[in-house]
Amino acid sequence: MAHFLSSMELPFFHGKITRRTCEEIFSKKRKNGSYLIRESESIEGALCLCVFFENFIYTYRIFREHEGNFRIQTSEHVPKKVFRTLKDLIYNYEKPNQGLITSLLYPINKQKASKRSQRFKSEKDDIYDEIDDSDYVTVLPE
Repeated sequence: MAHFLSSMELPFFHGKITRRTCEEIFSKKRKNGSYLIRESESIEGALCLCVFFENFIYTYRIFREHEGNFRIQTSEHVPKKVFRTLKDLIYNYEKPNQGLITSLLYPINKQKASKRSQRFKSEKDDIYDEIDDSDYVTVLPE
């Protein structure tokens, strides 16, 4: 599912994070109308739009239709809306009174790697640079 999503295009898409991780992220932001999108843990291929309002996280499932459009799971009495892109879906729900608990006001963008891990990755590791292919042994299954 994630192959059509990227954090470059949608910085508030957090990928395959757990519900608990999502709760930890919201515990730091605690702003009504803050939101993020993550992959669903329980339904393969579905996404979750998670919205914070009045100390509670509301989760709305987003499904990709076979035509490639996106729709958000709504109550039975709410008309079904279909969107060409996730950006269109988000844009629609940024407006008030669209059927969500609150408008989408504050995207929570995925954090870049921590400074410590960035520093670790940028340091040159000379040990591995000195190894050439002759130092490796190919092990074949018997």
